[in-house]
Amino acid sequence: MSRILVVEDQANLLRSIMRALSESGFKPEAAETLSRATSLMSSNIDLIVLDLMLPDGSGLECLREFRAAGNKTPVLILTARDSIEDRVAGLDIGADDYLVKPFALDELLARIRALLRRDAQTNEREFSFRDLTVNLVSRTVRRGERSISLQNRQLELLAYLISHANQIVTREMIARDVWKESTATWTNVIEVQINQLRKKIEEPGQTSILHTVRGQGYLLGDTP
Repeated sequence: MSRILVVEDQANLLRSIMRALSESGFKPEAAETLSRATSLMSSNIDLIVLDLMLPDGSGLECLREFRAAGNKTPVLILTARDSIEDRVAGLDIGADDYLVKPFALDELLARIRALLRRDAQTNEREFSFRDLTVNLVSRTVRRGERSISLQNRQLELLAYLISHANQIVTREMIARDVWKESTATWTNVIEVQINQLRKKIEEPGQTSILHTVRGQGYLLGDTP
């Protein structure tokens, strides 16, 4: 039974989420403050649902510290902040998914199941292209002798691109297979993440391997 930590200060919403999780076969834990959440994060939690605006601090800063400490537990941000900038910030800091309030409980449950499946399927998964290697078990990336630090979503995006090396990958494909969302919602975020990913894997003097194909999408491989 998967343990889900729900960090949410709206009492009515928290009760609804806890009930839905329990009825779906999960074991939910509740935290209405960051101090309570922090104490529970160190226990055996399988996934965290995290609000950003909490009475005793910022959910984003909590997530930043959580990832900086090396914790890889999947985190789904649940917030009223719906701008592209907020979504990018959350994903960059280390969130695995981002759901905007108001939302349907069925969608929240579906996303939780998807994140748990994805986390369970990372065993023995390593992707390589030339001198670039992504390991989804250790959550590490290397290009040659250089270790590259990526946020979780960037790492999964890079693994997806490597698995389609020398093929054009459209935004629709990325939205569907990596973001599990419609393209309309995530087009700008995908563009930002691709640009940030390119900067991290391509240092000055290194051969460029991640290309934008105008009007079509992106290609990891030889110049199109």
